[in-house]
Amino acid sequence: MGELIHTSHIRLEKIKGPIRHAYIENFKEPVRYGVHGAIKKFYGVEPEEEVPATLDHMIAAIGG
Repeated sequence: MGELIHTSHIRLEKIKGPIRHAYIENFKEPVRYGVHGAIKKFYGVEPEEEVPATLDHMIAAIGG
């Protein structure tokens, strides 16, 4: 196994329905997460606002 480089410290807070705030170490403001498009259809929800899902950020990070 490789050497540990960094451990992220994150706190999630559920706001309403699928909307969540992620408080990420060294970020001044929370990151808003929720659902949109095909994700909301899959889960059968209709949010008051569509915002990026956690999956969107994971794919962006992996894809570069």
